[in-house]
Order: sequence, then C-alpha cells, then structure tokens
Amino acid sequence: MKLQRETILILIYIAIAIALAFVPTGFQRAIYTNATGAKARVLEVDNSTIYQQGLFKMGDQRCTVEILSGIHKGLVMESINMLSGSLANDKLFAKNDIAWVLIERDSNNEPIAINAIDYYRLSKEVLLIIVFSLALILFSGKRGARTILSFVLAFLLIWKVLIPLTLKGHNPIVVSLLVLIVQMSFTIFLVGGIGKRSIASLSGSILSAIITSIISLLLTKTFQIDGSVLASSESLLYAGFQDLNLTAIYSGAILLSAGGAIMDLSIDVASSIQEVSIHSPNLSMKEYFKSGMEVGRAGVGTQITTLLLAYMGSYLTILMVYMAQATPPLNILTGKQTAAEIVQTITGAFSLLLVSPLTAFFASKLFSKKNRA
Repeated sequence: MKLQRETILILIYIAIAIALAFVPTGFQRAIYTNATGAKARVLEVDNSTIYQQGLFKMGDQRCTVEILSGIHKGLVMESINMLSGSLANDKLFAKNDIAWVLIERDSNNEPIAINAIDYYRLSKEVLLIIVFSLALILFSGKRGARTILSFVLAFLLIWKVLIPLTLKGHNPIVVSLLVLIVQMSFTIFLVGGIGKRSIASLSGSILSAIITSIISLLLTKTFQIDGSVLASSESLLYAGFQDLNLTAIYSGAILLSAGGAIMDLSIDVASSIQEVSIHSPNLSMKEYFKSGMEVGRAGVGTQITTLLLAYMGSYLTILMVYMAQATPPLNILTGKQTAAEIVQTITGAFSLLLVSPLTAFFASKLFSKKNRA
C-alpha cells in the first residue's frame, strides 16, 4: 500500500514537471526579430585588428565560420567577435573552435552578418549532466532518481514561477517563500517518502523558512543593504525593470540559498527520532525531543561551516582585492559587500538553529507513544 502511494506521488510529480515545462513565462518575445542563433565551426581567424591596452585586448577578431545547424547549415561567412576589454565577457576564438553565433538577416531572410557570441558548450553540459545523473542513480538507486526529479522540479519552479512572477512585480519575498515551501514539499516527500518522518521534517522546514524570511528582512534593513550587491542587478534595471525592489529580491535570494541546508538538517533530525522510536518505542515525547536535539546540535556546526565556505567561495576574489590593496580591516568590515555576506551567512545560520528544535518538536510529537498509530 505504501509503495503504491509513493508510486502515485512520483507520477503526480512527473506530471507537474511536464506541465511546468510547457507553462509560458510571459517573456518569450523575440528581442532579435531579424536574427537567429546557430552552432558554427571556426575555420580561420584574423587577429590583425586586435590591440593590447595593459592587461586587456580591444578591437575586432575576424573569424571565418561554417554554420553547423539551423536553416543556414553549410553557410561559410566571416564573423565578427567584438572585444570590449572585459576579461569576464570577452573571448578569443582559435581555429576549429565550436562557437555559438548570431546570424542577422535582411527582409528576404538572407544572412547579412554573423556575430560570434560565445563558445558552444551545450553538448558538453548535456554530457556532464547525463554522467552525473547515471553516477547518482548507480550510487543511490531509486532515491538517486527521485533526487534528480526533485532537482528538475526545483529548476522549473524557479525558472517558470519565481523569476516570471518577480519580474511582473509580485513581492519577491512572498514569491520566494511560497516557491521554497512547494519545493520543500516535493523534495522531502520524494526523498523521504510519505510518512511521519517527512511530515515532521516538512513542518519544521516550513516554519523555519517563514521565520528566516522575517530575519532576512530585518537584518537587510538594519544593515542598510540594498539589492545592488547582487550580480547583474543594475543590468536588470537598465533592461526596463526599474520598478523592481532589488532589496526584497536580495532577501528572497538569502532565503532560497538557505533552503537546501534547512531541508537537509530537518530530515536528519526527523530520521534520528524515527530510528529511536523503532528501537525504543516507549520513550516519552521529551526523551525523543532530546534525542533529536543531539543530532541537531551535531549537524548545525558542519552545516553552518558549509554555508560559510559556500558564501566565502563566491566572495573570494573581492577578499583578494582587499588584501592586495592593503585595505584596512575596518573599511572591509563596514563595506556593503562584506556586510551583505555577513547578513547572508548569519541568516542562513539562524535558519539552521531554528530548524533543529522545530523539527525535533514535531517529530517527537508524532512518534511519541500516545500519537503512534
């Protein structure tokens, strides 16, 4: 009976994933109405018009390319690769590189120019995802397959629901919280199955997420941090979305980034209490709670360190700049970027401190003798 329920649940989740994949975002309009993208091979390169300015290269790289996909497959034409002096955005092609190009067309649909956009990476990305998925399934079996489904649902919820609704002006924190709650439901029931353990884990996770969103808002306001600390936030404003609340988006991003750690620890705590209830079914609710808290205390330390290292990794180059320029420590600590990272780390840490006792409470309540079915 339990297996049948879980099979039905998985089929429902697969149906939801398929439905989400076909949901329109409302932002499908073609920006380049007279252009189309295509895969191309670089046959020859001409770097004669490129010049060096310090560390940066400027000018135009002329590439002769052969189109490998689309309606213009087989076309050989010169392509222009504009170098702007940005190490982050510029690329220099070499002979036999595979590139993604933009083919501009005239009113008769004939190619008039080709712009080299970037290296073509899709085939390698797909291969990497397939290899990882197979490795996960080989290692974890059915649970690994469920994890992949959970990952797909998370991506679709963010791409098809969270981002479009935020761009349309809905409250970013409310949208992020609702999307996270839905994703928590998908993940916990997929990985943990249907039962008291999953119910306790989900209850603790949801309540922790709600409180974390409030903490995120309060700390963001207290530390006077705005959403400009997010990558590409200004580009979003210049793209015509001046009314977006970047600070609220930043708070929502903090909540989302802590969601995975919240679920992980809540499942650990609920699982430990379930195991104790199997071997010691006559313990009181208080004793189950203490058992869960022991696991929570052990897990909080490593989880907080994991969050810190993840955030520090994304912040590493900025810290290197501070050190290279001998920036005074007080200047570093009072800077907006540093304060933003501190707020993100501390908010994530608070979410872990909250989820342990909350999950332990719900799990001990469900597994105590008087509530045992």
